[in-house]
Amino acid sequence: MTKSNGSADGRIEVQKTYKVYIGGKFPRTESGRYYSPEVNGQSLGNLCLCSRKDVRNAVVAARAAQSGWNGRTAFNRGQILYRIAEMMEGRSDQFVAELEAQGISTSAANKEVSQSIDRMIYYAGWCDKYLQIFSSVNPVASSHFNFSVLEPTGVVFIVANEDSPLLGLVSLIAPVIAGGNSCVVLASETKPLSAITFSEVLATSDVPGGVVNVLTGVKAELFEHFGRHLDINAIAADCLNEDMLRSIKEFAVENIKRVKPYSLDWTEESSQNPYLIQDFCEIKTTWHPIEKISEAGSGY
Repeated sequence: MTKSNGSADGRIEVQKTYKVYIGGKFPRTESGRYYSPEVNGQSLGNLCLCSRKDVRNAVVAARAAQSGWNGRTAFNRGQILYRIAEMMEGRSDQFVAELEAQGISTSAANKEVSQSIDRMIYYAGWCDKYLQIFSSVNPVASSHFNFSVLEPTGVVFIVANEDSPLLGLVSLIAPVIAGGNSCVVLASETKPLSAITFSEVLATSDVPGGVVNVLTGVKAELFEHFGRHLDINAIAADCLNEDMLRSIKEFAVENIKRVKPYSLDWTEESSQNPYLIQDFCEIKTTWHPIEKISEAGSGY
């Protein structure tokens, strides 16, 4: 008798195991729990149901990687983002197939994959340019140079979009890491497959382990844990209901973390701009004294 999940010759299909991505590795959830999201009555597979400990492990990995990532040249970060786009292009058929399995039409899936690749390239191009736009030389009433430049916020927790499981994910990860931050991402709860495949792209690209960490699970279980975590510097919140968002803002007071809610249509061109990089940067101002030229004009 032919198995329902097998081929016509009775062979049972080997289904993919979807694990989380922490510190450049693919561990199973510390909780040992799994859930099976469904589309039209069909299970998408067993996904890790992450716990508070998984959030903590991911934040530790992100913190360890952040300074090294920010220490790279802006041009090199741009090269790495472009490399991610190259590898996404090579796996575009797989992304399309997974989006279709998650209930997205073929035409919409093709469009989402193409836009996701283009969006990564867009932010790759901004890596060595956004500082020229947002930095400034400030006029001061003293004999000083006064400069303002952007510095990364640090570790950013990203709650990915539910209905745009690849494009919504890329549209927040790309500007966050382009600005020198590291991040922990909670994938779409109902459509998580694209996020795991994207993490496989990251694992085989030039992105250092820990710069991007991907978790799966239920927002209602995890929002308090990442909201209260004192080593998370900012939260990019997409697809959170009003009660969760209000609670997260209250939790954020404990360490003054920045909370940026988003409700953008990621398919629109206006949803990609360098201001999303600026959203997760801090302004650093430097004063430098101006040494006067000596009266003889022989030195400084």
